[in-house]
Amino acid sequence: MKFIIAGKNIEVTEGLRTAVEDKIGKLGKYFNPETEVHVTLSVEKDRQKIEVTIPVKGSIIRSEQVSNDMYVSIDLVEEIIERQLKKYKNKLVDQKQSVGFFKKEFIENDYMDEEEIRIIRTKKFDIKPMYPEDACIQMELLGHSFFVFCNAETDQVNVVYKRKGNTYGLIEPEL
Repeated sequence: MKFIIAGKNIEVTEGLRTAVEDKIGKLGKYFNPETEVHVTLSVEKDRQKIEVTIPVKGSIIRSEQVSNDMYVSIDLVEEIIERQLKKYKNKLVDQKQSVGFFKKEFIENDYMDEEEIRIIRTKKFDIKPMYPEDACIQMELLGHSFFVFCNAETDQVNVVYKRKGNTYGLIEPEL
């Protein structure tokens, strides 16, 4: 696995680099050696956060963990990603385009699906053109954490969502 490690408000020391490569390197048993792993370490007050993103064709495997100790965060993120891989292995491998990213042993090993994804409700609604700021207001009025709308500026379907710290995010399709 090829590690790309960056730090925000923290110097990536040799000790941290080694801890990341050792702990997250355990996931190497699932991936081909060419697979890139993007790791961002950051510190905000006493919050030690690690974000790990592993792009595989057609999908992104991602986890973010926060604790008061960076080494604890590193341990947690590795466990979460391994659990995600085992849980969604069949779905990842069924998308034939992503098979090249995983080792043969991982693909052949049969993991039990811990939980089957079930859609229990479907909603249909009229998508009205509006500006992202208006969509945020509508989302708040409905008491939801996200809102799908047609962006009046681009005439494309977008999503606004509530983020930590009482801020908002906007998801737009890539052209």
